[in-house]
Amino acid sequence: MRQFAIAEVRIGRAKPFGPGTARSAIDKHSVTTPLLASALGLVGDEQADLRHHGGADKAIHAYSATHYPKWAQDLPEAADQFRTGGFGENLVVEGATEADLCLGDRWRIGSTLLEVSQGRQPCWKLNIRFEVPDMARRVQTTGRTGWYFRVVEPDQIKAGDHASLEERPAPDWPLTRVTDLFYNDKLNRPALTAFAALSGLPESWRNLAERRLQSGEVEDWGSRLNAPREAIS
Repeated sequence: MRQFAIAEVRIGRAKPFGPGTARSAIDKHSVTTPLLASALGLVGDEQADLRHHGGADKAIHAYSATHYPKWAQDLPEAADQFRTGGFGENLVVEGATEADLCLGDRWRIGSTLLEVSQGRQPCWKLNIRFEVPDMARRVQTTGRTGWYFRVVEPDQIKAGDHASLEERPAPDWPLTRVTDLFYNDKLNRPALTAFAALSGLPESWRNLAERRLQSGEVEDWGSRLNAPREAIS
């Protein structure tokens, strides 16, 4: 697979989220006009939690449209929640999933050049978003996480554009393998060593692999996957 389509481009502003005091920009609306993809994301888009979202390594979030019918089938009681944009993605992608992209891939969209920087690590806000208490854990378990792009060469992106693969420096590291390493084969030392040595890896991911290698332990996922009391009360 060397091409995929941009079905929708979506942006949003940070606003109150859920019954607590949290804020989020996960509720993004579709835009039909071209938008500039800058080093820090699409012009007009926001992130509420800049500690965990945004920045050069998480400039643009993409999610495969293929996953939505699967979620509706898995969770029929919440089927009406699973519409494009549900995961707060900037790009709704058709024709590719996590199995089709590798870390470091460079994809050309017109004059814009994007680089696959990392998969999404799901957090508790998805539990509230979809009204499914363990949604973040389900996303993690299934590997239907979506992914992030860096913007290597800024320019405009619009719905209907197509992306073409220009470079694949790490063909042995599809995003599905990363997910398996992070959440299933968690202490595979040879794989962790190879992963940590990858060029262009976000420092947070390199640090995670190195901590596992040094400690022989897996980090606690509880605070990421489970909504804090103040966010649901």
